[in-house]
Amino acid sequence: MNNLFDKKESWGKRKRKSQQDKALAEMVKLGYGKSTRLKQMLDDAGINPEAIKSREDLECLPVSSREKLVDMELQQPPFAGLENPDIPIDRIFTSPGPVYEPHLSETDYLWARAFFAAGLGPSDIALNAFSYHLVAAGLTFHTGLRRVGATVVPSGASSSQIQVQLIRDLKVTAYIGTPSFLKAIIEKSKEMGFDFKKDFLVKKACFAAEPLLPDLRRMFENEYGIDTYQMYGATEVGDVAYECSEKKGWHICEETIVEIVDPVTGKNVPEGELGEIVVTRLNNIFFLLRFGTGDLSRVITEPCSCGRTSYRLAGIAGRVGDAVKVRGLFVAPSQLKMLQAKFNNLPLQAVVSRSGHEDVLKLRIEKISPEIGSASWEENFKKVFREICTVGINHLEYLNAGEIKTEEKMIVDQRQY
Repeated sequence: MNNLFDKKESWGKRKRKSQQDKALAEMVKLGYGKSTRLKQMLDDAGINPEAIKSREDLECLPVSSREKLVDMELQQPPFAGLENPDIPIDRIFTSPGPVYEPHLSETDYLWARAFFAAGLGPSDIALNAFSYHLVAAGLTFHTGLRRVGATVVPSGASSSQIQVQLIRDLKVTAYIGTPSFLKAIIEKSKEMGFDFKKDFLVKKACFAAEPLLPDLRRMFENEYGIDTYQMYGATEVGDVAYECSEKKGWHICEETIVEIVDPVTGKNVPEGELGEIVVTRLNNIFFLLRFGTGDLSRVITEPCSCGRTSYRLAGIAGRVGDAVKVRGLFVAPSQLKMLQAKFNNLPLQAVVSRSGHEDVLKLRIEKISPEIGSASWEENFKKVFREICTVGINHLEYLNAGEIKTEEKMIVDQRQY
């Protein structure tokens, strides 16, 4: 492949495993000495840190869900005792829950592998439409783009009209963001009198945070000539996998150990079977072992014709657990419980669906008092919801008292992938 990642991405299976096992053993040993939480977890389980020498040894540890991480950080703020206090933190990001994340050094390859695989480089001007505010997305994607030499336009969450203007004026060649927002930008360009394919130079798009549905990919590629790539990660562990030009699965990043496990037992499933994606990011600053993403996938072990030798994920087959991702951000039951507490233990339920290519969030609410449903109450409720959950509500549905049963899930995901 002859690229700046070639040294690792063309490793043989045995060498990759050897290097990752060595890095894992060093991480656990360091974490045992620096992280109060990891030391407590291992001691409580009667596990000698020296016993964890390979990815197979990770099975003796529990999977840490996002909900569990939120609880741990609430018990021991801000980082649950998982951090290395001896290493200066570059940045601290937050995500709904809340979860506070000490950021890895800018020398990390975070997302750069994905952009290189998509063919981005010094000749590209990339519009980064991910938020730069609080959350990790904007700045970490920015760093990855710079790592491969691309010029970055940090447009963030600006309106679709402003994005069109930037793409036109700055001769943008690549888009980084969600597929639904690119679709909105294209539609806005039509309203403004432009022909997106003829008038603009965007020829590549890298998507994350929400699924790229097949018909939307066909539209981007066939109607607008945009070469599309999917990137997969989680705010807690960074980049996990990415598509190459072959687009036959997502290559697993060298800096991560990915397990596919039974969501109930936490044990690895047989090779090629469906299970939950569990990630351990090899680093020396945040000792989060076996993070359960809540996403379902399987591993492809056959070699890829692109030349990369890493295993691949076969896309996302669905979700496990109760927390769901809405427009790229998780909404968790813990957040809804916080919301309930602010509104006199208001009975409510979130329902997530899709309209076309966009996520739709509806809140079902019981009218337990007369003011519920008034214009002023709705305005305040939506404001507080956004403050707690980050995402906005599309619809409110009012129910009679007692219609939401206590045994029902707080979040219902009706989407079909």
